[in-house]
Amino acid sequence: MRKFIGFFILLIGVSLVVISGMGIWNQKREQSQSAEKANQMMEQTPIKKMEFKPQKSEVFGKLVIPNISVELPIIEGTDSEDLEKGVGHYSTSAFPGENDQILLSGHRDTVFRRFGEIKLGDHVMIELPYGKYEYEIKYTKIVHADDTTIIGFTVPNETLVLSTCYPFRYIGDAPDRFIVYAYPVKRGR
Repeated sequence: MRKFIGFFILLIGVSLVVISGMGIWNQKREQSQSAEKANQMMEQTPIKKMEFKPQKSEVFGKLVIPNISVELPIIEGTDSEDLEKGVGHYSTSAFPGENDQILLSGHRDTVFRRFGEIKLGDHVMIELPYGKYEYEIKYTKIVHADDTTIIGFTVPNETLVLSTCYPFRYIGDAPDRFIVYAYPVKRGR
């Protein structure tokens, strides 16, 4: 009986490891496919800003943070399925060039894994089919997970806000959010 129980526990453990491994592999595959779509999109003929209307869950651009060697696909939406593919754009927020708040979010243990390495003064680029936009990180703050005061209008001042869970090495649902505020350096192509 003890052998059976031991074998059963071992079988459960191996199953959990395999399931976790498959989940990680699937997530990396989704992100890789999204990154490839973003790269292909940037190689196509530029479009006019007024023609730019990404659909829910669509890859529409790239977020580049050179100082930590990161290039990430941007997805329209922030559902869990969207965040599996890359950095999510809050659908109610603006896009670069609209002189309002642009809000992007990502998981701390996937796309924003190296987020703890960013520094004030680092530059962040957003590449879209209608242009490239560069921002400089001016300040950061930590807020409670339920704090929605970071979401708002900043008209006529364009503000890029990046959000991820905090603490970075927390196991489980993190109680806080790490918020980055970046402001335009230059506009358009």
